[in-house]
Amino acid sequence: MKYLELKQINAPYEVEMRQAVSEVIDGGWYLQGRAVAAFEKSYADYIGTRFCVSCANGLDALTLILRAYLEMGQLQRGDEVLVPANTYIASILAITECGLKPVLIEPSLQTCQIDDSLIEQAITLRTKALMLVHLYGQCAYTDRIAALCETHHLILIEDNAQAHGCCVDVKDLANGNTLRRTGTLGHAAGHSFYPSKNLGALGDAGAVTTDDEELATTIRAIAIYGATRKYVHDFLGRNSRMDEIQAAVLSVKLRHLDDISRRRQQIANIYINKVSNHLLRLPQMTNSVWHIFPIFSKYRDELQLYLKQQGIETQIHYPIPPHKQRCYQEWNTMSLPVSEQISREELSIPCNEAMSDEEVLEVVAALNNFTV
Repeated sequence: MKYLELKQINAPYEVEMRQAVSEVIDGGWYLQGRAVAAFEKSYADYIGTRFCVSCANGLDALTLILRAYLEMGQLQRGDEVLVPANTYIASILAITECGLKPVLIEPSLQTCQIDDSLIEQAITLRTKALMLVHLYGQCAYTDRIAALCETHHLILIEDNAQAHGCCVDVKDLANGNTLRRTGTLGHAAGHSFYPSKNLGALGDAGAVTTDDEELATTIRAIAIYGATRKYVHDFLGRNSRMDEIQAAVLSVKLRHLDDISRRRQQIANIYINKVSNHLLRLPQMTNSVWHIFPIFSKYRDELQLYLKQQGIETQIHYPIPPHKQRCYQEWNTMSLPVSEQISREELSIPCNEAMSDEEVLEVVAALNNFTV
């Protein structure tokens, strides 16, 4: 059993995708055309924001947000950005690429999301933003985080690369609790449509969602060589665009995203209710679309080998935390024990909409039978 078989994942939409791609080919317009405009509108409507600006990938989405805030004067080089220590490295790469200083915050061992009880003590006079990462597909937003950002006037940026379609009840003093999607909870959000994501393209693609018109306009300009109109370059820009074929494919798959989320949640519920082994720890995750189903064990490497012998492929997200990577060697002596424990113990088991109930139960049986 493969961890994720992309051909299987895309098979139900193949006819629709082929038709959408054919329309792009027949139209003869491959960049900045109708397919991109249509996806941007559909995705903004789906997420619940005024604007969606497409770009080349998820890392660019985060980087463009920060670059735009620098250009708008809301951030200055050297400002601090709080970010989870337990995240895929792209979250942090975007910060350092823009000349900003990441401040790593440990996660909760139970949820693997940023520990909101540790945020306030990390805030200094140079702290200007918080990058929230909805890791594994779980919403990391809390009312406490919202209050801290408001009190300390922090820009709240969401890394929504793994949580397309995730919903959460947000406390609204005027209207009571309101159901909202991740990608609308902060001032701006970066999204990745890497092929393995719940909403995956057939190549690299990304987007930014926001309600801030000035931010959206600035991001769009920076992403097209810094041009505010053709051959007029107001910013030191870059080339970061989603092509028409990826946009056409994503528009097709977006129509099915809620069904994808429901099926992944069904599979996750089977795991949560049926896996029982004292050598394993299951995630305590709510409000998740289960891009990744992580389990944890002190015997992670032995467990991975055992599952491989049972014909079950797994992955590790992520084996080396960012502060132990060579590219950030100035952090290598830093001790972040919770992040380090997660990196030692985490194992991702198959959890995707192409799985049958029989395959899910096969994984359950293997996990329950694991011994050392």
